[in-house]
Amino acid sequence: MVEPPNRLRRLSAVLTSTVLAVVGSGSSVSGQAGLQAEVTFTKDIAPILQQKCQSCHRPNYIAPMALMTYEQVRPYARAIRQQTAQRTMPPWYIDRTIGIQSFKSDMSLSDEQIGTIARWVEAGAPEGSPGDLPPPIALPEVSSSPVWELGEPDLIVRSPTVTVKAVAPDWWGAIGETPTGLAEDRYVRSVEIREVNDVDPRELARGGTVGGLFVFHHANFGLAGPDGQTDPQSRIPAHEVGRNPDQFDPRAGRLLRAGSTILFFDNHLHANGVVETNAHLELGFRFHPKGYKPTMEYRGIGFGTTEVDLRPNEANQEIDAYTVLQENAKILNFEPHLHATGVGMCFQAIWGGRTETLNCAGYNHNWVRNYQYTDDSAPLLPKGTILKITGYFDTTAKNPLVYEPRNWTGWGNRSVDNMIVNLPYVVPMTDEQFAEAVDERRKKIAAGQATPIGCPTCYLPEGAAAGSSRASR
Repeated sequence: MVEPPNRLRRLSAVLTSTVLAVVGSGSSVSGQAGLQAEVTFTKDIAPILQQKCQSCHRPNYIAPMALMTYEQVRPYARAIRQQTAQRTMPPWYIDRTIGIQSFKSDMSLSDEQIGTIARWVEAGAPEGSPGDLPPPIALPEVSSSPVWELGEPDLIVRSPTVTVKAVAPDWWGAIGETPTGLAEDRYVRSVEIREVNDVDPRELARGGTVGGLFVFHHANFGLAGPDGQTDPQSRIPAHEVGRNPDQFDPRAGRLLRAGSTILFFDNHLHANGVVETNAHLELGFRFHPKGYKPTMEYRGIGFGTTEVDLRPNEANQEIDAYTVLQENAKILNFEPHLHATGVGMCFQAIWGGRTETLNCAGYNHNWVRNYQYTDDSAPLLPKGTILKITGYFDTTAKNPLVYEPRNWTGWGNRSVDNMIVNLPYVVPMTDEQFAEAVDERRKKIAAGQATPIGCPTCYLPEGAAAGSSRASR
């Protein structure tokens, strides 16, 4: 899995188009269309939309158009083909040609589904027989709140409300605190954070810079116990614009103490450019059963660089950042965080003379994605491993989130400034725990149940990973 030296240069050219176009050209799909059965809306397209699109694309909800019926979908057929072929929608930007491909709550379309949509459009977007239409799927009732992706939480904590004018400078600061109301300690298995506001997506001007549906760029949280003291080990992962939920390692639940209070101490707000907006955050917690005890720790190791120097009106710009693992670790997620001009990031691990690409992903600052590895795909990396990220930037007018391509930009906290950060969480391991995890992964690789990507010591003889320090000598 050692990548050719020019691999990242080729990826840069792809990523700087703001999305990853990983589907073959329309002509190649068209050439196969005549050899396959007719594709229709009722038989082939409606099931895809139900599975991947209608949770957002339904009447009076957060997407700009409903995609529930043939009459609603037909005017957007070509746009749907383009957006799905480029993998801008659904918003899941992992490069499917390199790195780990197994994630929790993967909302992406398969290549087969994308090809089906393309063939349907090229055939003239026929409706098909009404008898082929699947029954409507059950969807939560539409309200002012986005749907809970992981189902109804066990506990919902609401932030204080903020008001953001249609046009205003970015704002940072604390917005208050909210008691959890918990009467006993509970361990959290997942947390989902959603922004609730009065923005009507139909009012928003498409294009322009960031903002759009959401006015919380990010929010960082603290947890204070009944004594008022904060507990850094119980910290909740940060919320970012459009971000998906966190599902913790089942052996490393996060503690939420009885009588605790959530501190909304660090918030970044930005205007949407269209309407004055009242907004708040809702934190949805799902608990482990009573009596659960974690066996492993859960820790954040976010890293990046402030050395950001982006030339105006230029695509294919790259910036690197590094960190070194001080302990053996299981990497739980890949979470690129750039700003408006960012269009992609690659995540690599360097150990024992080999460089391995864990993942590459496109980036859209209106939909920050947290790519959480499944338990059998999460990288197992020995201490001393160098973690590297490469951010890709496009400051030209071809990037729809660039408000002024003539401007130089550097590091900054505004959404229109620039940033390069990766926000992974890890489970640290002793040498013995690490050796057990590697041996277990080896067995699953041999059985075809896991991939060797992200496990460099899996290539060593059995038992050699008993301690990463010994294995690397």
